[in-house]
Amino acid sequence: MSYTTTPDIVSYGLGRQFGDQLAADPFEGLNAEAMAQGLMDALQGKASPIADEQFRQAFQEINDMMQAKEAERAEAAAAEGEAFLTENAKKDNIVVTESGLQYEILVEGEGDKPSAESVVSTHYHGMLVDGSVFDSSVERGQPAEFPVNRVIPGWTEALQMMPKGSKWRLYIPQDLAYGPQGSGGKIPPYSALIFDVELLDIVS
Repeated sequence: MSYTTTPDIVSYGLGRQFGDQLAADPFEGLNAEAMAQGLMDALQGKASPIADEQFRQAFQEINDMMQAKEAERAEAAAAEGEAFLTENAKKDNIVVTESGLQYEILVEGEGDKPSAESVVSTHYHGMLVDGSVFDSSVERGQPAEFPVNRVIPGWTEALQMMPKGSKWRLYIPQDLAYGPQGSGGKIPPYSALIFDVELLDIVS
């Protein structure tokens, strides 16, 4: 089916946006036909065949189920990250700091080191421990500028140890990264992270 008029395009777009949101985090047993019928009934002003109390009970049931599922995913991510970092720390070229941050020097710079108040220019490549890339200034071809004390704790700690011109690989425990919140849908809660970070310049 094709949509050519402006109202048709916007109508489809609204449905698509809602569908994309649900598809990104569906609950078990999602019934697309029932959802579409509910939308049609509401737009046509029809009375709901389901009582308010039934709605409340059903929504609470699904919410509880999704929270339990999220807790399982978080527990798995935390265990995976911890196991990875434990094995990684055994490698000869890995330095482990008191906080638990791990790093590997790929290129040793000879310039000044930034302070927590400095603004720096960096190139970076961010990965989960399974190797999947979630963000990369390298792939965008555009360095990132930011204050050292306005990023995740693992970055703030590492950058202050890095001479300008250095390139390090950081292995960051979840508590020095995004912790229980995760970030942007691409970083699950409790995820350990890997970053290749190149300190290009200390801007100020």
